[in-house]
Amino acid sequence: MTESDSNSFDALRKAVEQGNEAQREFMKKLTSVQQDAMNNYISTMQNALHFNAMFKTTVQSGGRISIPEAERVALNIEEGDLVQVIVTPILRKKKGTE
Repeated sequence: MTESDSNSFDALRKAVEQGNEAQREFMKKLTSVQQDAMNNYISTMQNALHFNAMFKTTVQSGGRISIPEAERVALNIEEGDLVQVIVTPILRKKKGTE
C-alpha cells in the first residue's frame, strides 16, 4: 500500500466517521422533536379532558352569561362556586336588531 493509498483510505475513513456523527446528531434532534411533539399532544389531551361541559349561551345585559341548569346539576355547580370559563364567540348580533 502506497502513502497515497493510505492518505485516501484515511480521508475516506474520516468522511465516513463524520457522516456517522452527522447521522447520530440528526437522529438525536429528530427524537427530541418527536418527544416534544408527543409531550405537547399529551398535555393538550390532558387539558382537553378538563372540559366537562360545553354549551351555547347568550350574553345578557352587563356581560352576564348563564350556565344551563342541566350542566349545573351534572357538574354539581352551586351558587358561589368558582368555575373556569373559556369564551369563543360564534355569532355576532347585528347592531340595531333584536
